[in-house]
Amino acid sequence: MVSKNTIVIAAALACLPGAVAAQQSYVTQRSISYEAAHEASVVALDTCRKNGFKVTVTVVDAAGGTKIVLHDDGARPHTIENSMRKAYTSLTSGRTSGEYGKANIANPQSVGALHLDRITTLEGALPIMSNKEVIGAIGVSGAPGGDKDAVCAQAGIDRISKGLN
Repeated sequence: MVSKNTIVIAAALACLPGAVAAQQSYVTQRSISYEAAHEASVVALDTCRKNGFKVTVTVVDAAGGTKIVLHDDGARPHTIENSMRKAYTSLTSGRTSGEYGKANIANPQSVGALHLDRITTLEGALPIMSNKEVIGAIGVSGAPGGDKDAVCAQAGIDRISKGLN
């Protein structure tokens, strides 16, 4: 004869695989908000304008989706794609696009990654971090040199830094 305890244990074990599967059916991912992306991009664009540069600023979210693009009057058409590639590279590598480029050049075996869509070695993008987690990235293109683009991107991140921790 089966005891009540055996039935309870069997029922609990039968529910266990379903409970485990339900817990693994989705993930929660932190990402930059529209408001923060907008504020960072406006500050980056304004910083470049003050320095006399016509640029495009792109912010991508944690999943690599485009959150916002600001294309300044007079900025060249190629800066739209270039700022997105810079931001995407920074997001996926977890470092600045310039650091990614330098590391890629230093290691010839990593050249294959350059054939991936939306990857570049050009400087001008920075990851947006929150508690050591990459939650987005900001890329700037159009200044005469990626180092100048990066300064504008950093100004945008600096503006929203209080809300990142």
